[in-house]
Amino acid sequence: MTPDSPRPRGWPQRVLQFGLTRIVLGVVTIVGVGIVTNLIVLGLYGALGFDVPGQDSLHYVIPLVIAVHFAYVGFVRLVERRRAEELSGKGAVRETGAGIAVGAGLLAATIGIIAALGYYQVTGSNPWTAVVPTFATAVVSGYVEEVVFRGVLFRIIEESLGTWIALAFTALLFGFVHILNPNATLFSSFAIAMEAGILLGAAYVLTRRLWLAVGIHFAWNFTQGGIFGGRMSGLTVDGLLESELSGPTLLSGGEFGVEASIFALVLGLGTGIWFLVRAGRKGHFIAPFWRRA
Repeated sequence: MTPDSPRPRGWPQRVLQFGLTRIVLGVVTIVGVGIVTNLIVLGLYGALGFDVPGQDSLHYVIPLVIAVHFAYVGFVRLVERRRAEELSGKGAVRETGAGIAVGAGLLAATIGIIAALGYYQVTGSNPWTAVVPTFATAVVSGYVEEVVFRGVLFRIIEESLGTWIALAFTALLFGFVHILNPNATLFSSFAIAMEAGILLGAAYVLTRRLWLAVGIHFAWNFTQGGIFGGRMSGLTVDGLLESELSGPTLLSGGEFGVEASIFALVLGLGTGIWFLVRAGRKGHFIAPFWRRA
């Protein structure tokens, strides 16, 4: 539904279309489908006598992403009674590709600055096969998290409370769920909220679709872990390069990884603000319900 959609008739439909109801249903649907897909994949592999794939395996990731995609599309069709234009195929490759370029560019620029200061050192390398688990993890986080945070939470909150409140709420929530990651601190969570939460929300506002945000999210994670190695959101992963971070935590990101660096915060937030300026010029902002005519 959009702010201009006709109001549903009858109290059952009003309850169903209420924003909080749809958020709960959307999140429960995606989580439920993820759990069921996991059980099916593990059960199928076990029944056939194959090694059970890990959650960082493409054998697990591909069915999960497909299942989440159709679960979201089905949720939008059945509950909101519309097509999921935010995930339509038209322009998906172009927008995802642009997002990959932005995400990889931002992360590479961050690493470049830290390396120029002498706080990032390459200590070795790995064969290309070592990056497959990191690639799979980046695919899941890039797609599934964007469907949940921007497709469900941001979009539905924005319909009622407007763009700015939706952006602030989802950015803070996105940042502070990372407090559960290894080596996380309040600053690392704040940094992710500012550099990624705002950036990814702004990408959705700019395009009114999820693909740009998906591309950025995937490339940010994969470039960080799969190319430059080291830590990704506090997690140790294998990349093409093996590396070490040193120096002040504020500059290098420390044990959490470069996402907790002030350079990542400035570059990510700056790009997000640029997206928002462009979105504003396109008239893509939605006012809260109390300010609408």
